[in-house]
This record gives sequence, structure tokens and C-alpha cells, in this order.
Amino acid sequence: MTRAKAVIIDAWSYLNYKPLYSETRGVPYRRAFPEAAATWVPPEDERRLAAYKLLAAYDQNQAAELAELRDGPEARDRREFGDPSMFVDAILAHVLGREQQITVPGSGDQADDDAPDAEAAMADRVQTLLRDWAEDELLPMRVQQTERKAVSLGDGVYRLAWDPAKQRATVRSVDPGFYFPIIGEDDDGGEFPQRVHFCWELPEDKRRDLKARIRRITYELAPIGPATAAGVSEDGRAIRAPLTTDDGDGNLVPVLGPGDLPDPETGSISRLYPWNDQPTTLTCYLTDATWNLDDLKGDYDVDSLPLDKASYATRSDGEVLDHLDLLLDFLPVVHVPNTVPAAEEHWGQSSLAKVLQVFDELAGSDTDSARASATTGLPMVAVSGAGDSRSELAVAPGAVWKLGESGKLTSIDTSAALRELREHVHDLSDRAATIARLPAVALGTIDPSKAPSGYALDISLGPLDSLIGSMRLARDHKYALLLKFVQRLHMAGQHPDWAGITVQPAKLVFGPYKPTDRAGILEQVTVGVDKGVISKETAIRMLMEAGFPIEDVEEELERIDARSFAAARDLADALGNPDEVAAFLGRQAPDQPEPPTVVLPPATVDPTALPGTEDDDEQAGGNTE
Repeated sequence: MTRAKAVIIDAWSYLNYKPLYSETRGVPYRRAFPEAAATWVPPEDERRLAAYKLLAAYDQNQAAELAELRDGPEARDRREFGDPSMFVDAILAHVLGREQQITVPGSGDQADDDAPDAEAAMADRVQTLLRDWAEDELLPMRVQQTERKAVSLGDGVYRLAWDPAKQRATVRSVDPGFYFPIIGEDDDGGEFPQRVHFCWELPEDKRRDLKARIRRITYELAPIGPATAAGVSEDGRAIRAPLTTDDGDGNLVPVLGPGDLPDPETGSISRLYPWNDQPTTLTCYLTDATWNLDDLKGDYDVDSLPLDKASYATRSDGEVLDHLDLLLDFLPVVHVPNTVPAAEEHWGQSSLAKVLQVFDELAGSDTDSARASATTGLPMVAVSGAGDSRSELAVAPGAVWKLGESGKLTSIDTSAALRELREHVHDLSDRAATIARLPAVALGTIDPSKAPSGYALDISLGPLDSLIGSMRLARDHKYALLLKFVQRLHMAGQHPDWAGITVQPAKLVFGPYKPTDRAGILEQVTVGVDKGVISKETAIRMLMEAGFPIEDVEEELERIDARSFAAARDLADALGNPDEVAAFLGRQAPDQPEPPTVVLPPATVDPTALPGTEDDDEQAGGNTE
């Protein structure tokens, strides 16, 4: 009697069609995925880790090599020509756009005319600091590393820290297979976890006399406790021990950290962080521990490894990483899902999820096509009536065969079958692109001579627009959170350049991704500005989105205005103010000489000619008699 197969529906059930991934009990084939079946891996994470490995095998053209572990050597004889990797690269390029830029609302060209000068100055300052930090920290490269993991595997993870030597926040891309968030049964997977582990196995190193080990880095939000310092346990292990002091009566009492305030009623300790308005009782603790696998006897998982058998790491400044208080009220970890997770779920989905079966069909068709091309290029030949039946005949250039009077030579033409196979491969490629919502113009496989018009191009890119819009929606608040953490880490590290900073809602803006008709857009912009239906600012932004080499809207507008002499003449006619015209052109108005004072000649008036004189009186009046 065969056991009924368990049907599992979860974030990775799209892989259930592969026997390698889902056996009778619905679990992955453990010979192919020994890492996922390690004793310390929680059962709920086994399918996730196996899915990551299988997806990575597709991305690296090693799916057949992995299938060989279960299906035997014949599974290895399959052609893999890199179609999954091409899809991942294409989607990654469209999600990120041509460039990425950090922006802070209220700064630069995003400034609001009604915003106070102090707020605009703060936004400008934070934007400049973040952009300088991103350049020093190679943020575009970190984003590429993490986003490729997210697109191919479904999840990407950033880990941030303050580096005292570099005096800046550091960000690193972490493989999601090392990421183990602790999500309770009653917790919402979409919320931020209170405890996160990064855990992986270290192989045995005989040269350095090191056994196989497990390393686990833990970030945990917990109530603020008394101050601690580096110490040594009874068995000689480096640990952290609480600091105490004499209260004056001979009693040892714990020492609080600088600025920490105890609450006598509840016994809790509160702290006011520089980015908060209200004190909080929570802080983030960091632990970096290593265990020898031989020492782990019993039923342990990643969250319950015995601390009494751990060896704690020591930081470069001498701090032992055993529940080290980071003086933060957040976990410096950002998980980036590739897609918007389902309600109350935590994990994203790979962009390859829906097309894996098509890729398997493509690999099979490519394999059949390769075999058929062998028989087409070197056909099978039937020979009858050869002069010497004992001679061995071989098909080769320049070969001569002597046939008898009734001899006959027949070749088998398999080119028709090869043609059908190649057409089938093209059909499968189109089917994969349709399912993945990647039109030919987005993959770069379209014939340039058959490129559609601008309107037809917009219609064909409709599925891609919805895909990229949804993927960017899943990322927007994650990168806003990352940049908020960067600002807080610099404030916590008391970097002098960040003194007096107020945390700003910064965003990482992805660039345009559509192939554009630059000539058509330039014509639209020119006509729109000439007719007065769009402003120059809007026109410049349209040109920037089309890929024109414009770096800053305001600077480009100033350069255009500086040459707009006709518009300046109209402004002068309208205002009659040369200073306003000069400001418009970005020039200084010439000094206007003061007009000369009008000097009039002295008046020579005959007093007798004025009204009311004696002569007038004598001549006026008429007959007085």
C-alpha cells in the first residue's frame, strides 16, 4: 500500500511539480539539499532553503547537475543555455532602471515654495550627506547584489552596522539562506520581527585544527538592562558581565548606562534616543556566537542553541559580542521581498516561479534539437551493392565508395524534424516571455527593423509596466526604511557632520526603464513649451526620463533662461524693470546713469502784460458815464 502524498501549498509550492523538491511526504530530496535538512534548521525553513538552492541552480545552469543526484546520470545529459539567467538580468535591469538616486522631499528641485527656509536647508543637507555616504559605501553595487538575489530567489537582505574605524554606517548584502527571522504563531509576518538570526555552517579546517562549526549572529529587541562590560566566565570564555557599584551601605547595585532612567514603580529602564520625541524601554542587542557541531547533542534549532556552549566573538574595539547593547531601538536589518507578500506572510516570490516548467521544456527541446542537428549535419547513410562488403564505410568529406551495378546509396534527411524542433523552441521562448510579462522589446530580442511605433510600443509594454510597478511597490518602503536607519546610525555614532540633524523621509528613486523614442519625445516637449501647455520644468523632467544627459532640473533651466533673449525682451516690455530682466538671464544689470537735470533759461516777463495791471484796468470797463 502506497502512502498518500502530502499536498503542501505555500510560498514555494510552485516547485512541487519536481520530484526532486517534493517527495512523497512533500519534503525536498535530502541528498540534493543536505543543508536544508541540517539538524539546527527549523522544519518550517527546510522548503525555503531547498527552494533557494534549486533556483540558484537554474540561474547558474546547474539544474541538470542537481537532478542527477536523484534521477541518475541520464538527467545530466540536458542542454541549459542560460534562459533563466537572461530573464533574471532583464527583470533586474528594468526594476532598477538606468540609475538610482537618493532624494529627500523638500530639497533641490523638489522644494516647495511655501516651505520654510530652515526645513528646505535641512532637507538639502541630509540629501547631500546621504548621497556622499552612498558613494563612499558603494551603495549602487550593494543594491545590485541584493536585488539580484531578490529577483532570482525571491528575497534579499541588507545588514547595517556602525563602523567606528570608518566613522560611517556600513551596509552589506546577505544571502537570504542565512536569514532566519523569528515569527511567532500569532505574529503578522508582514510586521517587523523582534528577533533575527543570521546562521550558517563553517566546514572543518584541518590545517587550522578547526572542527565543523555553526556561527550565528543575532539581533534582538529587548528591554533595556544595566550596563555591561567585557569579562571572562569561569571556564575561560569571553562574555559580558554586568557592571556594579557600591551604594554606600556595602551593597553592590547595577550601574545604568549614560542617560538611562530607572522607573521605581515598574523596575524598567527608559532611554531617550536622539531621533525620538519620547523615551522608550527597548534597545537592540547584538550577539555573535560560534558552536562546535560535536558539542550540540539534543533537539536544538537555530533559535534554541545552548548559550553555555557558545564562543563569543570580540569586536575590534575589544567589546565582546554577547548581548552587546547597540544603543538603538530598531533591528538594523532590512528584508526586501521580490514581490508584494501575501497577507500576513513574510516572504517574496522569485521572478522565475511561474516559468520554471517552461524552462524545463526548453531544456528538453534544446537537447532534442542538438541531437537532431547531429544527424542533419552528419546524416545516416544506407549503402547496398558495395564492391567489397568487408570494407568499412565512413561518411567523410572526399570519401569514394565503389558500388556494383545494382548498388544504391540512400541518406536519411532529418532536417524537417530539426526545423520543427527549432520552431518549437521559439514558441516556448515566446510562451516564457508572455508568462513572465517580458515583451520582446524588453528582452532585446526584437528585430530593429521591425521596431513598433511609439504608440504600439506603449501598448506592448503594458504587461511590463504592471510587473515593474508591483515590484517597485514592494521595495519603496524598504529602501525608505534603510535610509532612515542610515541616518539614525550616524546620529548614534555621533558623527560631527550629522550633528543637529533631524531624520528626513529619504527615498531611493529608481530610474526609467522603458525604451524610448527620444526624437518623438523631444518633438512633443518642444511643441508643448512653444504652445504654453507645459512648463519648462516639466519638459526638462520628461527629457530626463527619456534618457537625455541632464543632471539637475534647476541648473538646466538656468542655462536655458540665460540664452532666452527673446523671452527677456518680452519680460522687459511687461515689467519695465531691468533688474528683473537681468536676474532672469542670470546676469548683472548695467548701471543706469542718472538723467541730467533739466536747466531752463530764466523767464523774462513784461509786468504790464500780466492780468490785473493798471493798463488793463484803464482799458476795461467800457462807458462809465
